[in-house]
Amino acid sequence: MSLQENVDEQLKDAMRAKDTIALESLRAIKTAIIMTQTQAGAKELTFEDEIKLIQKLVKQRKDSSEIFYKQGRVDLAEPEEAQIKIIEQFLPEQLDQAAITEIVEAIIVKTGAGGMKDMGKVMGMASKEMAGKADGKTISIIVRKKLS
Repeated sequence: MSLQENVDEQLKDAMRAKDTIALESLRAIKTAIIMTQTQAGAKELTFEDEIKLIQKLVKQRKDSSEIFYKQGRVDLAEPEEAQIKIIEQFLPEQLDQAAITEIVEAIIVKTGAGGMKDMGKVMGMASKEMAGKADGKTISIIVRKKLS
């Protein structure tokens, strides 16, 4: 089942349950899918495109939530956190820090990276290998730590 079909099914369920947070989250995903397809000339999205789209939506909500918490607006931050949980359901299971570190170390050995000058090479391979399974920011932090 494609992401769009899955979202449509869950959207119907959320409407029946009158779950407003789920409705907002699922409508955001559906809107992003339609916008991406329109920009790409109405082609079907690949699995990688779908993952990038979902990750972007999660990142937007994390950023918003962080800003709201800094401003003391818990009333606005909590719905964002709830939407993150709903949207993350569409991502593959996320890797933990130890697994990410292990993969990064293997890539460093494979590429022979020796310092920060090789960060781009390591990040490119790591991002491709862990696409959808790990946050780019987390990967970057671990790569920096290992290369410095």
